[in-house]
Amino acid sequence: MVVSELAEAGERRIEWAARSMPVLQAIAARFGQDRPLDGLRIAASLHVTAETAVLMGALRAGGAEIALAASNPLSTQDDVAAALGGYGIAVHARAGVDRATYYRHIHEALDISPNIVLDDGCDLVNILHTERLELLEGVAGGCEETTTGIIRLRQMAAEGALRFPVVAVNDTRTKRMFDNRYGTGQSTLDGIMRATNILLAGRTVVVAGFGYCGRGVAERARGLGARVIVTEIDPVKALDASLQGYDVRPMELAALAGDVFVTVTGNRDVIRGEHLAVMKDGAILANAGHFDVEIDVRALEEMARDVRFGIRPNTDEYVLADGRRLLLLAEGRLVNLTAAEGHPAAVMDMSFSAQALAVARLAAEAARLSPGVYDVPADIDVEVARLKLAAAGIAIDSLTDEQEDYLHSWRLGS
Repeated sequence: MVVSELAEAGERRIEWAARSMPVLQAIAARFGQDRPLDGLRIAASLHVTAETAVLMGALRAGGAEIALAASNPLSTQDDVAAALGGYGIAVHARAGVDRATYYRHIHEALDISPNIVLDDGCDLVNILHTERLELLEGVAGGCEETTTGIIRLRQMAAEGALRFPVVAVNDTRTKRMFDNRYGTGQSTLDGIMRATNILLAGRTVVVAGFGYCGRGVAERARGLGARVIVTEIDPVKALDASLQGYDVRPMELAALAGDVFVTVTGNRDVIRGEHLAVMKDGAILANAGHFDVEIDVRALEEMARDVRFGIRPNTDEYVLADGRRLLLLAEGRLVNLTAAEGHPAAVMDMSFSAQALAVARLAAEAARLSPGVYDVPADIDVEVARLKLAAAGIAIDSLTDEQEDYLHSWRLGS
């Protein structure tokens, strides 16, 4: 496909996504009038998808100059990247690049000398603090989109290494509920089913991690008729899963029973060699965590006597010495963005609306903030939820004056 045709296809994909993103479009219209980002340079490392393109359009409407790199080498939609170039956004991303090219693209995005950075996984912020130190003084602040990135940022902050304020967009109530739970739950199973065409009903699905994302995967799998086993390291989350009716086991026991395994923890080596060694013939391995470290792919490679790459799109079959076959999806990378299209646009409408408003708030207030990880201001979270309800035509109650007085007085009782 020639570049012009690719860009046209990308424009159609972006237009389709925008139909389901009314909140972000309303914010873009407001930004176009108020221009809160005039003169700012933004470097972003995000999944280059149609939904991200709508966010880039909103920030561009606010006056920002933008350079965008991918946050995962397998999630880039090349048609969207081509279309964004026509919108005046510098895109440094291509689907399927190797690790060296992936990091080179992030460096190229940073060459814009950003004032604000947007990250999904903390790779861009990490490079700023380790390899592009000369740019740090010009960075006023940033936003982080995902749990994995926030884990890394909080560790940086605890060690005194983080040099500017970063807003943890992932930790808003709206994102945890809408994006992590409902978005990850649906899109992860979508990716698994596209890659394998299996029937989940009657299968045993092992979900590693019962945070907001893991809960969403478990709910959707159970809703499709699967038996669900949850593995956890957190006693409170494990108890929650048990009280919700899930079978809770350590991975060493779950590995014996599972037909489909989904890791969604933000940690490494969740599925290791000792687990692979006891899995059923035909077991399916999928990762829904940000980085490709949750399944020990190197151990799987060492155990295999043969590998049939691409036995189906985004599915590789590893044949072990005893003849058992284990199916690895999306090379162990994000299955929902590699084997499917990621979250539905209606989901990303919430996350990216909070992101856009957080960027505008940072532009106005970053100079007053010390380096560290900050929650999204509560009023932004509430505004996004109200705008989403309004777009859906849903009305809610409001407090009466008497109710307001009651909630703000300690003297009133029964």
